[in-house]
Amino acid sequence: MSASPSVPTDHPPHASPGTATALLDAYRPGTDRFLATPRHTLLGSGTAAEVPRDSRPVAVRVREVLDARRRAGDPAPLVIGALPFAPDGALALAVPRTVRRAPALREDPLIALRAPEGGHTADWHLREVPDPGRYGEAVAAAIRRMRAGEFDKVVLARTLELTSPRPLDLPAMLNRLARRDPEGYTFALPSGPGRTLVGASPELLVARRGGRLVANPLAGSAPRSADLAEDVRRAAALLESAKDLHEHAVVVDAVREALAPFCTWLDAPERPTLVRTAAMWHLSTTLTGALTDPGATSALDLASALHPTPAVCGTPTDTARAVIAESEPFDRGAYTGMLGWQDADGDGEWVVTIRCAEAEGRTLRLFAGAGVVAQSSPAAETAETGAKFRTFLNAVGATL
Repeated sequence: MSASPSVPTDHPPHASPGTATALLDAYRPGTDRFLATPRHTLLGSGTAAEVPRDSRPVAVRVREVLDARRRAGDPAPLVIGALPFAPDGALALAVPRTVRRAPALREDPLIALRAPEGGHTADWHLREVPDPGRYGEAVAAAIRRMRAGEFDKVVLARTLELTSPRPLDLPAMLNRLARRDPEGYTFALPSGPGRTLVGASPELLVARRGGRLVANPLAGSAPRSADLAEDVRRAAALLESAKDLHEHAVVVDAVREALAPFCTWLDAPERPTLVRTAAMWHLSTTLTGALTDPGATSALDLASALHPTPAVCGTPTDTARAVIAESEPFDRGAYTGMLGWQDADGDGEWVVTIRCAEAEGRTLRLFAGAGVVAQSSPAAETAETGAKFRTFLNAVGATL
């Protein structure tokens, strides 16, 4: 995967090999919050304070909690956690009691070593919700409505439920995800009572440090191939695909429109580049900008203005949300929400919650979606969701 844009974060400039992977190995479900980005690795333990759930904007609540922690003597409080896709969904944001920091996993040479054994089972019971046929029918119905002029794009998702006869080994799964794509955004966070959100997202929603911001929308995808020549062909075809370039342009335009009011300048390249993960190619555009009033605009203010982008919802947003509610026979929860961190100065990184699963008991619920436009085909979008499932299936030794 090509380097993902991010913002610098303070960590030891000459850390010893193994400092980042040590945090990965130290993760324990239930009490810990693990987040690795292309710039740093964080492991929060315990809970010093939770962000309240009320009707005020979440950025206001986060700022209030962090200010209170700093007044209480915490010199560098961080909020870490996840927000849901739905505006009225339950968030899971907290200030850990302690936070350990290290450089990025990709900078640790030990990340190249094989993941520890564990986390695999040969006895997974799989259930697709909806099944591929019903998902294809929903895509076809959306295409008909778009061709009739009702809306421009919708992102439709499906889930894959994996149930194991034995307890889930979440640390081993996290380890495999991190070692498979060490340049992405790997996470394991409490998402509710008895639930853990775990995954490896390729997509930065927005990052802020001081007066500068970076956003990196991804839209338009193609599955990777194990054959090098075919893999290169697919990458080249994606860069020339009219359907995918249109889908990507819609997202970039929406991101630019949402961020421009906060900026004195905002730059976006004219054409996208490619980002690769172990399973997918994505069209990628990196936007950079300077904030008009950094003191009044936190990373979460920016993320809230962006969420949800057309890359995870569609356009127009309200119509796409309604189509999603009509078409998807499940609650997305944290999937296609956002997760990340923010400090008391308003700096932080927020990531789009994709390539993820929610673990509860002995069940993993995987999520994958595809952007549907008028030029889409039901078979291609169904295949794309199957390819996106592979990120997590490979981490648990399951096949679809």
